[in-house]
Parts: sequence; C-alpha cells; structure tokens
Amino acid sequence: MKQVEIDIPLTYVTLKGNLIIPEDATAIVVFSHGSGSSRFSTRNRTVAELIQKQKIGTLLFDLLTVEEESVYENRFNIDLLVSRLIETTEWLMSYNEVKDLPIGYFGSSTGAASALRAAAYFGDTIKAVVSRGGRPDLALSALHQVTAPTLLIVGGMDMLVIEMNKTAYDELHCIKEMKIITGASHLFEEPGKLSEVADFAITWYKKHLVNKKEYH
Repeated sequence: MKQVEIDIPLTYVTLKGNLIIPEDATAIVVFSHGSGSSRFSTRNRTVAELIQKQKIGTLLFDLLTVEEESVYENRFNIDLLVSRLIETTEWLMSYNEVKDLPIGYFGSSTGAASALRAAAYFGDTIKAVVSRGGRPDLALSALHQVTAPTLLIVGGMDMLVIEMNKTAYDELHCIKEMKIITGASHLFEEPGKLSEVADFAITWYKKHLVNKKEYH
C-alpha cells in the first residue's frame, strides 16, 4: 500500500491531500468532507481505512486552505467547494498512478452537496457517490443531472437530515438507494455505527464503482 502526502496545484491555490493506493487498486474514492472538517477527519479516515482494505484507493484532501478555513462563511460556500472538488478530480485524472482507475465520491455533511454537484458536472466519469449524514438538499438544482449511482446514508435519530435526504432522493433520477441506520445520530458516534456506514459504502462501491470483472 502506497501512502503519499501530496500538494494539489489548482488554479488559484495549492491544497494538501493524503492519497493512499493499495496494491492492485481497482478504483479510487475521493472524500469531500463537511464544514469545519479536514483531511484529518477521524470519521472519514476510519471509513477510508476500511475501504482501502477492499483494494480501493482513497484521497482525503482539504477543500480550503488554512487561511480560507478561518473565514467561517467559506465553510458553507458550496460553489467554492464544488469548484475545488472539480479541479482536484481533474488533477487526479492526470495523476499517473491512478489516472486509469474509476473514480467515486464519498461526501459528508455539506460535502455531500459538493460531491453531487461535481458528479453532475462530470456525468459518467464519476461512477458512484455515497453520502454520509449529508446535505444533498443543498444541491437540489443539480440532482436531476447526476448519473452516478447514489447511496444516501442517514442516522435513524437524525430526523431533520432524514427529511432533507428524502427531499433530495426524490429529485435524483439515477440508480439510487437510501439507508437509514437505526440508533445512529448525525455523526454516527455510537459504537459500531460508523462500521455500518463503511459496510454499506463498500457494498455500493463494489457494485457500481469497481470494475465488474474483479468480482465475478
């Protein structure tokens, strides 16, 4: 398994990332984290480690620089976050070691909105999207353009976000599914709940992201 701390050169800024490529990797998942989080998110790193065990690479990166992060409004500037995710994805497509791998997204909280809008932008290039406790409702105007199979995962105790996800679910015209994890709150902090998230995500990625021939 290869782990690389990378600088991602975009048009106006350089972002920090953590790219992990398992041996014989079959795909790669780009994580788009929520407001106030970073590539060091404990929850996303936990999910990423479980995904890596399935020969799927992961890229966790900071959507904002340290200076930008200090401006609270930037954390909810979906347009800015979408542009960063799009540019980072384009950079990844030309990165030698992974450029031929199918790409999926994993979005958390507001990061789910940027993941879905970026998926709408890229069309069939993005093969699968998973949202964890996400706010896909913040991407409503773009959801009808998403072609990537999309899985929405919500905690059973997160009633407000469940309703927001149901609203978004109805707007999706792609292959889609919604999983409500019983006994889980918004951050899935309860014992075993984050593992359930990872299990659902891995199953989704194996079905829709990984080259099918790997699992015949």
